[in-house]
Amino acid sequence: MNSEPMVIDVDALVKQRMPRHYRYIPRFVTRRLAKIIRERELNELLHLMAGKEPEDAAAAVLKRLQIGVNVLGEEHIPSEGRFIFVSNHPLGGLDGLALIAWLGKRYHGNIRFIVNDLLMAVKPLRKVFLPVNKFGAQSRESVSEIEAQYQSPNQMITFPAGLCSRRGADGKIHDLPWKKFVVAQAIRTRRHIVPLFFEAENSPFFYRMANWRKRLGIKFNAEMILLPGEMIKSSGSSYKIVVGKPISWDTLDAAHPQQEAERLCRICYSLKEQANQPSTLTDK
Repeated sequence: MNSEPMVIDVDALVKQRMPRHYRYIPRFVTRRLAKIIRERELNELLHLMAGKEPEDAAAAVLKRLQIGVNVLGEEHIPSEGRFIFVSNHPLGGLDGLALIAWLGKRYHGNIRFIVNDLLMAVKPLRKVFLPVNKFGAQSRESVSEIEAQYQSPNQMITFPAGLCSRRGADGKIHDLPWKKFVVAQAIRTRRHIVPLFFEAENSPFFYRMANWRKRLGIKFNAEMILLPGEMIKSSGSSYKIVVGKPISWDTLDAAHPQQEAERLCRICYSLKEQANQPSTLTDK
């Protein structure tokens, strides 16, 4: 495994992506952007992850940030079988790391995680990532690899909403609509679904920015730039993962996959009530 750490250089990245316009961009702009995304802190974490297996790299970040992860209901997971672990997506970073650390350790690294293709830049985690292009067509190679992994013995993990949770008009934090793809894959590959609820929230500022962006009619999810900072600000926090009882693939309605995806989402959120029960595992 390559132990050379990845380094984030915002100024160099802007120059690479915008070569024609770079000389017109004031340096204070790129410095400000680097500060917003917490360039220095992220590079420290990436250096910490270098040379480690994905589950160990994720665990190292959680330890450095003093993040506690408590798992409730792990006994609901059968000792054998191929599963799709589905979860709400409240944080946009630490939740994924927590699942990789926990499930990666449980299954000795034999996990695969459907993620935004931009995350493939995080080299220490590439081994478990299956990239999906959120803003365009999927490549033939990407589709083939996802299909192959669903047929493999590896355990699959996914956030069916794709993007992290937002605050709704009712003031509650909730996932965006879940995609039906997970239902189709569960049925096609005969994998049972294990529902998870991840109890966590980003800062109020994140949700306010998301709402203002929508009010201004900006389609680009500009608030996503805040997610690295949200992760760093969460240092010292404790979160809970609640595991529900498996849902058999043959109970899913293949004729109405979108409705089934919505039902799975409701099942995951119904686990929220159990988050106040005493913890069975603590890792901090």
